[in-house]
Amino acid sequence: MGKQFSSIDEQLSAFIEAQHVFFVATAPSGSSGHVNCSPKGLDSLRVLDERRVAYVDFVGSGVETIAHVRENGRIVLMFCAFEGPPKIVRLHGRGTVHEPGHDGFSSLVARFEHHLDLAVRAVVEVEVTRIADSCGYAVPLYDYQGPRHQLPKWTRKKGAEGIEDYKRNKNSVSIDGLPGLARARASS
Repeated sequence: MGKQFSSIDEQLSAFIEAQHVFFVATAPSGSSGHVNCSPKGLDSLRVLDERRVAYVDFVGSGVETIAHVRENGRIVLMFCAFEGPPKIVRLHGRGTVHEPGHDGFSSLVARFEHHLDLAVRAVVEVEVTRIADSCGYAVPLYDYQGPRHQLPKWTRKKGAEGIEDYKRNKNSVSIDGLPGLARARASS
């Protein structure tokens, strides 16, 4: 059934990049605080090499993933086949948050040029330490109908200043009080 891989080969890379949605899970250090699991979409992930992936992190109502990754680096990405043969792939690793104006952001976000009009708040890069698959027999089949258009419309309506205000109000700290976006905290 499940097996581990030493690297993200061409077959795994093709499977990962073909998924329309993936899930990111993180947790704060210690036994308290909230575990977070976030769905991601909009063609926001790229396999960088055999042991690294990156995804665009868009403005949202919370900043848990960024806060947790900044605190302890732990992250897992999960990809489920909702079409075709059943399969689940998990990438465990150590994350790094690259915000606009910080090292690495420009070179990483360039891989996502078609998303520059959206509210990109960061790129999360993951150094993958464990690659494993599992059967996915219980994952249902779904038909992909297309991307949602609310995020691009919402960001255009808010405008650059409105987005910055939103990040200051919603993305400066996590629900557990951990530091979120550096720029949001600096301008609060």
